Amino acid sequence: MSAKLEYLPAAESFLDPIRTDAGDPGNARAVVIPFGLEASVSYGGGTAAGPAAILRASQQLEFYDEELAKEPYLDWGVAALREPVIRRPIAAALDQLAGLVDEVLGQGKFPLVLGGEHSLTAGAIRPLVVRHPDLVVLQLDAHADLRDGYQGEPFSHAAAMRRVLDQPGVTLVSVGIRAISKEEAAFYEANRDRITIHWAKDQASWDIERIVGPLAGRPVYVTFDIDALDGAIMPATGTPTPGGLGYWQALAILRRACAVGRIVAADLVEFAPIPNMHAFDYTAAALAYKLLAYALSR
Repeated sequence: MSAKLEYLPAAESFLDPIRTDAGDPGNARAVVIPFGLEASVSYGGGTAAGPAAILRASQQLEFYDEELAKEPYLDWGVAALREPVIRRPIAAALDQLAGLVDEVLGQGKFPLVLGGEHSLTAGAIRPLVVRHPDLVVLQLDAHADLRDGYQGEPFSHAAAMRRVLDQPGVTLVSVGIRAISKEEAAFYEANRDRITIHWAKDQASWDIERIVGPLAGRPVYVTFDIDALDGAIMPATGTPTPGGLGYWQALAILRRACAVGRIVAADLVEFAPIPNMHAFDYTAAALAYKLLAYALSR
């Protein structure tokens, strides 16, 4: 199941190549896994280019985090893998990603997968489920992704969380949902013991402590679909959706989730860069760095 890890050189890696750990990827605790899977997108495309755009933009980020009052990467060190040639069909790609994540975990490192479409989560969590039978998935997303397949593809991005829930024992906490089908709503109602949804329409009255309560003391996999952010501030995704989260609101949820739960891995998916609109690349890269900082800087 595992796979050999091939690290990118500093000039192509995550964060500025002048960082102090740039030449020592093997000792990094955080490993960024670029995986630009794009095989079942159903509206706007471009997720295949997402990981490379995020890596490029990350080199323009400041190391220092004024919220945490330090350069958080110094606590753990960061490296990035060379993106593989992604296998087809989607089922084979998920096996491939599971092998990469398994190897990263086996070396005692923290995997952050950069997508690519959301279907990849079902592969990325497989090695985590083996290690953590009580895994809880925190999903920040506009879409429920609870269809049992879409357009003839059981591993569609629209079925990402349904495939996650195929794993026995996994529970799901979803935040920001504002697009759901009748079929998905029925599945949710029938599985309220495993699924908690915090609807975007209710965000004015959200209680962050209530949102993160089910994560307390448990192993947590964070999956952040970039369309969780409001479409007005993040249109660089396949289905930008109004009524979503603001940047600081999303960070507040992530920070508390990482404080109360034990984050064991994460992904950032569905980013589809828009040519010459670098602000969105930068926002996605900043989110990736923040997620690592919250998860690993204790």
